[in-house]
Amino acid sequence: MNCLIDTKKVYTEVDAFIELLNDNYKNKIPKKLRDFFKNEKDNNYIMKIDPNKPIKSQNLNDDTLSLIAFLNLKYWCEDENEKQRLINKYAQNEENYQEKLKNLYNIDKVLENNKKRRKTNSEELSLIEYNKKETMFKKFIKFLKKMFLKH
Repeated sequence: MNCLIDTKKVYTEVDAFIELLNDNYKNKIPKKLRDFFKNEKDNNYIMKIDPNKPIKSQNLNDDTLSLIAFLNLKYWCEDENEKQRLINKYAQNEENYQEKLKNLYNIDKVLENNKKRRKTNSEELSLIEYNKKETMFKKFIKFLKKMFLKH
């Protein structure tokens, strides 16, 4: 359910962005797609975009920025060299992102961390169990001493 709400908010932000465009840019996007954003947006989510601020400082969702980048590549960018530069840039960004994820969720690192955690936990348990056994043993010795010393 939350994913659907987030998606609708992204559509709201994209629709608000499109509404700020002049008719020349707006009309380059197929009407069916513009209508889709309008019809699928979250009407309870109010998004104000300041046209005097750069897009990066608008606190837009990352998915919104991705959709705007797609619209730029697909409908607004007419220079083939610029399109190719953008495609290469997007591919490099994706490669960097995947590398970051790979390092963050590297199975060897995860397993090593789990191994260290288990070792630490088992050492703590060993100390606790040893102390318990020692205490039980001491109690038993005390009990025997009391028994023999009384007689």
